[in-house]
Amino acid sequence: MTNVSDRAAGAVIGALVGDALGLGPHWYYDLAELRREYGDWISGYTDPKPNRYHGGMKAGQLDQTGLLLVLLLRSVVENGKYNEDDFTHRLDEFFKQLDGTPMQGPGGYTSQSIREAFRRRTQRGLSWKETGGHADTTEAASPTAWVFRAGFPNFSGSSSSAAETASASLVRSAPASSNVLATAR
Repeated sequence: MTNVSDRAAGAVIGALVGDALGLGPHWYYDLAELRREYGDWISGYTDPKPNRYHGGMKAGQLDQTGLLLVLLLRSVVENGKYNEDDFTHRLDEFFKQLDGTPMQGPGGYTSQSIREAFRRRTQRGLSWKETGGHADTTEAASPTAWVFRAGFPNFSGSSSSAAETASASLVRSAPASSNVLATAR
């Protein structure tokens, strides 16, 4: 029987692996072009093509969504539970690496939702409670939120909670820019 910790670990690993697998072929709107560049089936990590989203990054690296998930998991592990002040402080530090444009920042692309939060937080000086955006696309439902909620329903759990068990070995030693395979070790 699968327990909550196993399910949480599976959700975390699945989110990180899926993020890294999607890095190369991300944002193709023309299926024929995608197939020309990557073939009919993608069976491993791939480098993004030059002059495309995430250009310059390497196969197996995490995009910004994956990096933000690792940021959240590190916060949970180091605090033994979700700590809003700690996580938003980490986001403030992360935002120092952004300039508010799409094709810049850690992960090679900054989504509309993160750009809006960046503008509200850094340019308008709003509190985190006032920083949510109004994106009407699926990017507004970042996997960070649903993986966290699905895997760690008890935000106030102790250090022996599913959050600690599932994510401690994944996030304690991995650098923020690391390859997903190194992150999972």
